[in-house]
Amino acid sequence: MSDIFGQMAGLDIFGRTVDDQDTNVKTMVHLGLQLRATLENVTDIQPQPDDDDFRWYVKLRCNHCGDQPDHFVYLCATEEVPVKGGRGHANMAVKCKLCGRDNHVDIVPGSVKPLTESEKFQTVVEFDCRGVELTDFSPRVGWTCRGAESGTKFGDVDLSEKEWVEYDEKAGESVGIYDVQSQFVKLKN
Repeated sequence: MSDIFGQMAGLDIFGRTVDDQDTNVKTMVHLGLQLRATLENVTDIQPQPDDDDFRWYVKLRCNHCGDQPDHFVYLCATEEVPVKGGRGHANMAVKCKLCGRDNHVDIVPGSVKPLTESEKFQTVVEFDCRGVELTDFSPRVGWTCRGAESGTKFGDVDLSEKEWVEYDEKAGESVGIYDVQSQFVKLKN
């Protein structure tokens, strides 16, 4: 029998079965963070290879209630926190302030890849999300790239302003990263 909203008894608004025994159902989603930028004489934009503490700044949305705080939080591959209930560890665990659900996110090991092509979205890292979706990304600091012609390595690239400019003395030309954009895409598990 359906209620006034056309929902079937025992189903939530998304068509999922409501189980009174387990009200903390986790939905697992693998999301890929894709970056796109205009590259001027540079390639291989990625977190600094020797920086194990690189911070991925993201915004979250609770899959259960839809709450979406307006601030960025970070996760780091070297930081692990215990998951509630003793079910292992995660790179980030958060409790939704609205519905109280415990959710967590992991960086998929070995998934970090460099951005190599100009003006084309490419997946640069994968996240295993349980109970939350990632909705926004802030690139900030700790990036590296290299000169496309000279191979000159540029470290500590700051993309906080979504652009970066430098001069490659070896190649005798300006280099830059402009109009950095991001999006999250669902990946097959």
